[in-house]
Amino acid sequence: MTEIKTYSAVAMQLAARSIENAPDKATARTQMMDLIKEVEGKIRSSCIFIQQYAGNPVKLAVLPEYLLTSYPGRISIPDFADKAALEINGPEYEAMGAMAQRLNIFIAGNAYETDENFPGLYFQACFIIAPSGDVVLRYRRLNSMFAPTPHDVWSKYLDIYGLDGVFPVAKTEIGNLAAIASEEILYPEIARALALRGAEVFAHSSSEIGSPLDTPKDIGKRARAQENMAYVVSANTAGIRDSSMPLASADGNSMVVDYKGRVMAESNTGETFTAFADINLEALRAARRKPAMTNFLARQRLELFAPIYSGISPQKADGLIQNNDIQTPDRDYFLRTQEESIERMIKAGLI
Repeated sequence: MTEIKTYSAVAMQLAARSIENAPDKATARTQMMDLIKEVEGKIRSSCIFIQQYAGNPVKLAVLPEYLLTSYPGRISIPDFADKAALEINGPEYEAMGAMAQRLNIFIAGNAYETDENFPGLYFQACFIIAPSGDVVLRYRRLNSMFAPTPHDVWSKYLDIYGLDGVFPVAKTEIGNLAAIASEEILYPEIARALALRGAEVFAHSSSEIGSPLDTPKDIGKRARAQENMAYVVSANTAGIRDSSMPLASADGNSMVVDYKGRVMAESNTGETFTAFADINLEALRAARRKPAMTNFLARQRLELFAPIYSGISPQKADGLIQNNDIQTPDRDYFLRTQEESIERMIKAGLI
């Protein structure tokens, strides 16, 4: 493996396409495969332009959150899993792997997927596919308001995948890569856990309301980059097609942030590749190895906080396991769970 110290990364701001109105599973799957073909052409053209314009070849392209399907809405969890969730070794991953091979780049993205170990559920997964076509990283979103997560089946999930499967970091020729899903950029613990496992570049797939004002996620992107001394490549959707919402409701603000928290490039609205910038691994690693007040990773005193974190968990683990069996929740389960968490915090005098 020949390491590439400097290269371009691009946040591909593309429109997601909802499968909500697809009449059946076959139609939804055809729609998803057609979109993969469409995306390949857009990445190829963008990579050619970026190299000609900026000089360095593109080695990492980050795609937006749930690009192939959009979000489930009120479709039941089993129905959405059947209609839209990818199988781990299914044809959609195979098609994206072939795309990564033809383009000779790493492709990071996000999709809903099933897992035979957890029948009746789906997880929202971030993935990174290498130029070989292999999925080299699969991260399942841990904090979600309206979808099952590994934490909801924590004891079984940890037995099967271990901590490496919960907080994966892929050591590649373009650096140590990790993935953060959507609003999880707002949770410092997730990025910090990945950084402490060696992550240097965070691929952030998102679908969010863009604005000329600072959004919570924009602040989070810069904060997570600065405090972890890592790059953030964040791709937002350029709207959601075939949805009842106005097209541009989730659009704009894709960006690349350097390890000092500086925005290097940011997109306006619409489908675009304009959030691209150079990733300089040598500079990042030099900063991490330098004794200085600005070396935030080296100055961590994590033992200070371990007793607090271990003693309090507003949202409990294993909420979808009863008598050792996996439970399939209804859509309102997640709201009820949060209401119970708030009630526990009130009783404990925390809020």
